[in-house]
Amino acid sequence: MKDTQQSALTIGVFGLGSMGSGMANSLLKAGHTVYGFDPHVPAVEALSKAGGCAGNLQDVSATFDIVVLVVVNALQTETVLFGDNGVVQWLSPDATVMSCATVPPDFARTMAARCAKTRVNYLDSPISGGSVKAASGDLSIMASGTPEAFARARPALDAMADKVFELGNEAGTGSAMKVVNQLLAGVHIAAAAEAITFGISQGIDAKQCVEVISQCAGTSWMFENRGPHIADGDYTPHSSVEIFVKDLGIVSDIARQSRFAAPIAATSLQQFVAASGMGHGREDDSAVAKVYAHQAGIKLPGNETES
Repeated sequence: MKDTQQSALTIGVFGLGSMGSGMANSLLKAGHTVYGFDPHVPAVEALSKAGGCAGNLQDVSATFDIVVLVVVNALQTETVLFGDNGVVQWLSPDATVMSCATVPPDFARTMAARCAKTRVNYLDSPISGGSVKAASGDLSIMASGTPEAFARARPALDAMADKVFELGNEAGTGSAMKVVNQLLAGVHIAAAAEAITFGISQGIDAKQCVEVISQCAGTSWMFENRGPHIADGDYTPHSSVEIFVKDLGIVSDIARQSRFAAPIAATSLQQFVAASGMGHGREDDSAVAKVYAHQAGIKLPGNETES
Protein backbone atom coordinates (compact mmCIF):
# COMPACT_ATOMS: atom_id res chain seq x y z
CA MET A 1 0.00 0.00 0.00
CA LYS A 2 1.37 3.40 -0.94
CA ASP A 3 2.19 5.90 1.77
CA THR A 4 -0.10 8.94 1.69
CA GLN A 5 0.58 10.03 5.27
CA GLN A 6 1.78 13.58 4.68
CA SER A 7 0.86 16.99 6.03
CA ALA A 8 -2.76 17.72 5.23
CA LEU A 9 -3.27 20.34 2.55
CA THR A 10 -6.27 22.33 1.39
CA ILE A 11 -7.14 21.42 -2.18
CA GLY A 12 -9.78 22.72 -4.58
CA VAL A 13 -11.03 20.26 -7.18
CA PHE A 14 -12.80 21.76 -10.18
CA GLY A 15 -14.86 19.25 -12.15
CA LEU A 16 -16.61 16.45 -10.26
CA GLY A 17 -17.51 14.11 -13.09
CA SER A 18 -16.66 10.43 -13.14
CA MET A 19 -12.93 11.19 -12.95
CA GLY A 20 -12.91 14.29 -10.78
CA SER A 21 -15.22 12.88 -8.12
CA GLY A 22 -13.00 9.81 -7.74
CA MET A 23 -9.89 11.96 -7.51
CA ALA A 24 -11.51 14.22 -4.92
CA ASN A 25 -12.46 11.23 -2.82
CA SER A 26 -8.91 9.85 -3.08
CA LEU A 27 -7.64 13.17 -1.75
CA LEU A 28 -10.12 12.97 1.14
CA LYS A 29 -9.00 9.45 2.00
CA ALA A 30 -5.42 10.73 2.17
CA GLY A 31 -6.48 13.22 4.85
CA HIS A 32 -6.59 16.43 2.83
CA THR A 33 -9.23 19.14 3.12
CA VAL A 34 -11.04 19.13 -0.21
CA TYR A 35 -13.36 21.74 -1.69
CA GLY A 36 -15.34 20.63 -4.75
CA PHE A 37 -16.72 22.80 -7.54
CA ASP A 38 -19.00 21.71 -10.35
CA PRO A 39 -22.08 23.18 -12.09
CA HIS A 40 -23.85 19.89 -11.35
CA VAL A 41 -25.06 20.50 -7.79
CA PRO A 42 -25.65 16.81 -6.89
CA ALA A 43 -21.97 16.11 -7.56
CA VAL A 44 -20.97 18.81 -5.06
CA GLU A 45 -23.49 17.48 -2.55
CA ALA A 46 -22.15 13.94 -2.94
CA LEU A 47 -18.63 15.12 -2.19
CA SER A 48 -19.88 17.02 0.87
CA LYS A 49 -21.55 13.86 2.17
CA ALA A 50 -18.22 12.06 1.76
CA GLY A 51 -16.46 14.69 3.89
CA GLY A 52 -15.66 17.37 1.35
CA CYS A 53 -16.19 21.08 1.85
CA ALA A 54 -18.23 23.66 -0.02
CA GLY A 55 -17.84 27.41 0.04
CA ASN A 56 -17.84 30.62 -1.93
CA LEU A 57 -14.93 30.43 -4.35
CA GLN A 58 -13.70 33.95 -3.73
CA ASP A 59 -13.77 33.42 0.04
CA VAL A 60 -11.93 30.10 0.14
CA SER A 61 -9.49 30.26 -2.78
CA ALA A 62 -6.75 31.97 -0.78
CA THR A 63 -6.59 28.88 1.45
CA PHE A 64 -5.86 26.49 -1.42
CA ASP A 65 -2.43 24.92 -1.50
CA ILE A 66 -3.33 23.06 -4.69
CA VAL A 67 -5.97 23.45 -7.37
CA VAL A 68 -6.82 20.33 -9.39
CA LEU A 69 -8.61 20.92 -12.69
CA VAL A 70 -10.51 17.89 -14.01
CA VAL A 71 -12.54 19.75 -16.62
CA VAL A 72 -13.29 18.76 -20.20
CA ASN A 73 -11.13 20.90 -22.44
CA ALA A 74 -8.85 23.89 -22.93
CA LEU A 75 -11.70 26.43 -22.91
CA GLN A 76 -12.98 25.21 -19.54
CA THR A 77 -9.42 25.13 -18.18
CA GLU A 78 -8.79 28.73 -19.17
CA THR A 79 -12.18 29.84 -17.85
CA VAL A 80 -11.63 28.26 -14.43
CA LEU A 81 -8.17 29.79 -14.18
CA PHE A 82 -8.54 33.21 -15.81
CA GLY A 83 -12.23 33.89 -16.50
CA ASP A 84 -14.24 36.62 -14.79
CA ASN A 85 -14.33 34.45 -11.66
CA GLY A 86 -11.04 32.74 -12.42
CA VAL A 87 -9.41 31.19 -9.41
CA VAL A 88 -5.84 32.36 -10.12
CA GLN A 89 -6.64 35.95 -9.16
CA TRP A 90 -7.41 34.82 -5.59
CA LEU A 91 -4.72 32.19 -5.05
CA SER A 92 -1.83 32.81 -2.70
CA PRO A 93 1.64 33.04 -4.22
CA ASP A 94 3.29 29.60 -4.52
CA ALA A 95 -0.05 27.80 -4.75
CA THR A 96 0.03 25.08 -7.41
CA VAL A 97 -2.35 24.38 -10.27
CA MET A 98 -2.59 20.81 -11.54
CA SER A 99 -4.20 20.82 -14.97
CA CYS A 100 -5.52 17.34 -15.85
CA ALA A 101 -7.56 17.88 -19.03
CA THR A 102 -6.30 16.72 -22.41
CA VAL A 103 -5.19 19.93 -24.11
CA PRO A 104 -2.73 20.94 -26.85
CA PRO A 105 0.86 21.25 -25.58
CA ASP A 106 1.09 24.90 -26.67
CA PHE A 107 -1.98 25.69 -24.58
CA ALA A 108 -0.37 24.11 -21.52
CA ARG A 109 2.75 26.24 -22.04
CA THR A 110 0.61 29.37 -22.30
CA MET A 111 -1.28 28.58 -19.10
CA ALA A 112 1.99 27.95 -17.26
CA ALA A 113 3.38 31.30 -18.37
CA ARG A 114 0.24 33.15 -17.30
CA CYS A 115 0.23 31.45 -13.90
CA ALA A 116 3.91 32.30 -13.40
CA LYS A 117 3.12 36.01 -13.67
CA THR A 118 1.31 35.75 -10.33
CA ARG A 119 3.86 33.33 -8.81
CA VAL A 120 1.43 30.43 -9.10
CA ASN A 121 3.00 27.09 -10.04
CA TYR A 122 1.53 25.13 -12.95
CA LEU A 123 1.93 21.40 -13.31
CA ASP A 124 0.93 20.03 -16.69
CA SER A 125 -0.58 16.78 -15.42
CA PRO A 126 -2.97 14.92 -17.74
CA ILE A 127 -4.36 11.67 -16.39
CA SER A 128 -5.11 8.16 -17.59
CA GLY A 129 -6.79 5.14 -16.04
CA GLY A 130 -10.53 5.69 -16.05
CA SER A 131 -13.07 6.25 -13.32
CA VAL A 132 -12.31 3.05 -11.40
CA LYS A 133 -8.65 3.93 -10.94
CA ALA A 134 -9.57 7.54 -10.18
CA ALA A 135 -11.71 6.31 -7.30
CA SER A 136 -8.99 4.00 -5.96
CA GLY A 137 -6.17 6.54 -6.26
CA ASP A 138 -4.37 4.45 -8.87
CA LEU A 139 -4.25 6.76 -11.88
CA SER A 140 -1.31 7.24 -14.18
CA ILE A 141 -0.31 10.90 -14.42
CA MET A 142 1.88 12.22 -17.23
CA ALA A 143 3.37 15.32 -15.67
CA SER A 144 5.78 18.07 -16.60
CA GLY A 145 6.64 21.33 -14.88
CA THR A 146 9.16 23.03 -12.68
CA PRO A 147 10.79 21.20 -9.76
CA GLU A 148 8.90 23.55 -7.43
CA ALA A 149 5.56 22.59 -9.02
CA PHE A 150 6.35 18.90 -8.61
CA ALA A 151 7.44 19.37 -5.00
CA ARG A 152 4.32 21.29 -4.02
CA ALA A 153 1.97 18.95 -5.89
CA ARG A 154 3.57 15.78 -4.51
CA PRO A 155 1.00 15.11 -1.74
CA ALA A 156 -1.84 15.28 -4.26
CA LEU A 157 0.06 13.19 -6.81
CA ASP A 158 0.71 10.52 -4.18
CA ALA A 159 -2.96 10.43 -3.17
CA MET A 160 -4.38 10.21 -6.69
CA ALA A 161 -1.85 8.19 -8.68
CA ASP A 162 -0.14 4.83 -8.71
CA LYS A 163 2.27 6.00 -11.40
CA VAL A 164 3.58 9.53 -11.89
CA PHE A 165 5.69 9.96 -14.99
CA GLU A 166 7.95 13.00 -14.57
CA LEU A 167 8.50 14.15 -18.13
CA GLY A 168 10.54 17.31 -17.81
CA ASN A 169 10.86 20.74 -16.30
CA GLU A 170 8.52 22.60 -18.64
CA ALA A 171 4.77 22.42 -19.18
CA GLY A 172 3.72 20.97 -22.51
CA THR A 173 5.57 17.67 -22.50
CA GLY A 174 2.96 16.04 -20.27
CA SER A 175 0.20 17.14 -22.62
CA ALA A 176 2.16 15.93 -25.64
CA MET A 177 2.48 12.48 -24.06
CA LYS A 178 -1.24 12.44 -23.25
CA VAL A 179 -2.04 13.23 -26.88
CA VAL A 180 0.03 10.20 -27.92
CA ASN A 181 -1.92 8.11 -25.42
CA GLN A 182 -5.25 9.41 -26.71
CA LEU A 183 -4.27 8.64 -30.30
CA LEU A 184 -3.80 5.03 -29.29
CA ALA A 185 -6.83 4.94 -27.00
CA GLY A 186 -9.16 6.28 -29.68
CA VAL A 187 -7.78 3.98 -32.36
CA HIS A 188 -8.03 0.96 -30.06
CA ILE A 189 -11.65 1.72 -29.07
CA ALA A 190 -12.65 2.13 -32.71
CA ALA A 191 -10.75 -1.05 -33.63
CA ALA A 192 -12.42 -2.99 -30.81
CA ALA A 193 -15.84 -1.79 -31.95
CA GLU A 194 -15.02 -2.73 -35.54
CA ALA A 195 -13.82 -6.19 -34.54
CA ILE A 196 -16.82 -7.02 -32.35
CA THR A 197 -19.38 -5.81 -34.87
CA PHE A 198 -17.51 -7.65 -37.64
CA GLY A 199 -17.72 -10.77 -35.50
CA ILE A 200 -21.47 -10.27 -35.04
CA SER A 201 -21.83 -10.01 -38.82
CA GLN A 202 -20.19 -13.42 -39.07
CA GLY A 203 -22.54 -15.00 -36.55
CA ILE A 204 -20.25 -14.73 -33.52
CA ASP A 205 -21.88 -13.85 -30.20
CA ALA A 206 -20.47 -10.59 -28.85
CA LYS A 207 -19.82 -11.97 -25.36
CA GLN A 208 -18.03 -14.97 -26.80
CA CYS A 209 -15.96 -12.70 -29.02
CA VAL A 210 -14.84 -10.64 -26.03
CA GLU A 211 -14.07 -13.76 -24.00
CA VAL A 212 -11.95 -15.38 -26.70
CA ILE A 213 -10.11 -12.38 -28.15
CA SER A 214 -9.25 -11.15 -24.64
CA GLN A 215 -7.10 -14.29 -24.34
CA CYS A 216 -5.51 -13.98 -27.78
CA ALA A 217 -2.81 -11.89 -29.42
CA GLY A 218 -5.32 -9.49 -30.95
CA THR A 219 -6.45 -8.11 -27.61
CA SER A 220 -5.79 -4.65 -26.19
CA TRP A 221 -6.57 -2.96 -22.88
CA MET A 222 -9.34 -1.01 -24.59
CA PHE A 223 -10.78 -4.18 -26.15
CA GLU A 224 -10.93 -5.85 -22.74
CA ASN A 225 -12.33 -2.74 -21.04
CA ARG A 226 -14.81 -1.48 -23.64
CA GLY A 227 -15.71 -4.79 -25.28
CA PRO A 228 -18.00 -5.81 -22.38
CA HIS A 229 -19.90 -2.52 -22.75
CA ILE A 230 -20.77 -3.48 -26.33
CA ALA A 231 -21.48 -7.11 -25.44
CA ASP A 232 -23.80 -6.02 -22.61
CA GLY A 233 -25.50 -3.29 -24.63
CA ASP A 234 -24.63 -0.84 -21.83
CA TYR A 235 -23.52 2.58 -23.03
CA THR A 236 -23.62 4.34 -19.68
CA PRO A 237 -20.88 6.94 -20.17
CA HIS A 238 -17.60 6.44 -18.35
CA SER A 239 -15.82 8.35 -21.11
CA SER A 240 -18.06 9.69 -23.84
CA VAL A 241 -17.94 9.68 -27.63
CA GLU A 242 -17.53 13.47 -27.50
CA ILE A 243 -14.31 13.09 -25.52
CA PHE A 244 -12.73 11.31 -28.46
CA VAL A 245 -14.17 13.75 -30.98
CA LYS A 246 -12.22 16.33 -28.99
CA ASP A 247 -9.06 14.34 -28.26
CA LEU A 248 -8.59 12.84 -31.71
CA GLY A 249 -9.39 16.30 -33.04
CA ILE A 250 -6.40 17.60 -31.06
CA VAL A 251 -4.28 14.79 -32.53
CA SER A 252 -5.44 15.78 -36.01
CA ASP A 253 -4.71 19.47 -35.46
CA ILE A 254 -1.21 18.84 -34.11
CA ALA A 255 -0.42 16.34 -36.86
CA ARG A 256 -1.52 18.81 -39.53
CA GLN A 257 0.56 21.61 -38.01
CA SER A 258 3.56 19.29 -37.85
CA ARG A 259 2.99 17.98 -41.40
CA PHE A 260 2.76 14.49 -39.89
CA ALA A 261 0.45 12.01 -41.61
CA ALA A 262 -1.71 10.15 -39.09
CA PRO A 263 -4.18 8.25 -41.30
CA ILE A 264 -5.29 5.65 -38.75
CA ALA A 265 -6.06 8.32 -36.16
CA ALA A 266 -7.89 10.36 -38.82
CA THR A 267 -10.09 7.41 -39.78
CA SER A 268 -10.91 6.70 -36.14
CA LEU A 269 -11.80 10.37 -35.61
CA GLN A 270 -14.32 10.19 -38.44
CA GLN A 271 -16.01 7.19 -36.82
CA PHE A 272 -16.43 9.09 -33.54
CA VAL A 273 -17.69 12.14 -35.44
CA ALA A 274 -20.21 9.88 -37.18
CA ALA A 275 -21.32 8.43 -33.83
CA SER A 276 -21.82 11.94 -32.49
CA GLY A 277 -23.74 12.91 -35.60
CA MET A 278 -26.04 9.94 -35.06
CA GLY A 279 -26.92 11.32 -31.63
CA HIS A 280 -24.62 9.16 -29.51
CA GLY A 281 -22.18 11.88 -28.42
CA ARG A 282 -23.03 11.69 -24.72
CA GLU A 283 -23.00 7.90 -24.61
CA ASP A 284 -20.01 5.80 -23.64
CA ASP A 285 -17.22 5.99 -26.22
CA SER A 286 -17.84 2.32 -27.03
CA ALA A 287 -21.03 3.54 -28.74
CA VAL A 288 -18.83 4.09 -31.79
CA ALA A 289 -19.83 0.46 -32.43
CA LYS A 290 -23.25 1.76 -33.43
CA VAL A 291 -21.70 3.37 -36.51
CA TYR A 292 -20.41 0.00 -37.69
CA ALA A 293 -23.69 -1.70 -36.85
CA HIS A 294 -25.67 0.90 -38.79
CA GLN A 295 -23.39 0.60 -41.80
CA ALA A 296 -23.64 -3.21 -41.74
CA GLY A 297 -27.39 -3.29 -41.08
CA ILE A 298 -27.01 -5.45 -37.96
CA LYS A 299 -28.31 -5.21 -34.41
CA LEU A 300 -26.05 -4.94 -31.39
CA PRO A 301 -26.77 -6.65 -28.06
CA GLY A 302 -29.67 -5.06 -26.29
CA ASN A 303 -32.01 -5.56 -29.27
CA GLU A 304 -31.44 -2.02 -30.43
CA THR A 305 -32.21 -0.99 -33.96
CA GLU A 306 -29.18 1.02 -35.05
CA SER A 307 -30.22 4.08 -36.99
